Amino acid sequence: MTDTLDAAADAGIAARLRAATDAAHQAAESTTYVTDLIAGKFAVEGYALLVTQHYFIYEVLEEAAGAMRDDPVAGPFVADELTRLPVLVEDLDYLRGPGWREESAAGAATEAYRQRLREVCFTWPAGFIAHHYTRYLGDLSGGAVVAKAIRETYEFPAGRGTRFYEFDRIPSRGRFKREYRERLDALPLTPEELDRMAGEAVVAFDLNRAVFAELAQAARPYPRRLGEPAG
Repeated sequence: MTDTLDAAADAGIAARLRAATDAAHQAAESTTYVTDLIAGKFAVEGYALLVTQHYFIYEVLEEAAGAMRDDPVAGPFVADELTRLPVLVEDLDYLRGPGWREESAAGAATEAYRQRLREVCFTWPAGFIAHHYTRYLGDLSGGAVVAKAIRETYEFPAGRGTRFYEFDRIPSRGRFKREYRERLDALPLTPEELDRMAGEAVVAFDLNRAVFAELAQAARPYPRRLGEPAG
């Protein structure tokens, strides 16, 4: 990790963080589940599995955001316009009906992700930022591609099923991401702390990849809920 950061030493923190996580990011995005989802290979239940696991992940991450709101280092990254939990509820109400919460559980990979969030995001500001960066900048960037593919595959009515990928309170995603990176560049981190934060961001991408791997097993060959036996 240090070698990767050293190679981008003249860049700001945002660029160095991106360089350090590039391989893990590409690995997560190229998993079988993601590529098959974008290709429209799943019935709607296969997509609903992802939305359900997102709910359990953001449940903890946004609880951590509340805990970090007044922190001088992490607090500036807590933006209400990013909050995803309410729109995830909207999506799941539409996709699975109003009783979905009682019928749902986090998969094993998702539970491992949640545990890591609990371990680092409530007491370590840079660790919270690492996970915040990994999730929300991805939502604002690559999420648009996923949303377009989902809408084309399932022909959902406007505003239904993909609210997670919509950021109604952010007029310009490009400007928001630029300002987010400026906040990253302004972080008062020592080289050791930056290296540790970058390492945690890699962990976050790896945890996402594990969730996708579990979803691929659950959604194929026939969509079913996590935890149900095949065939």
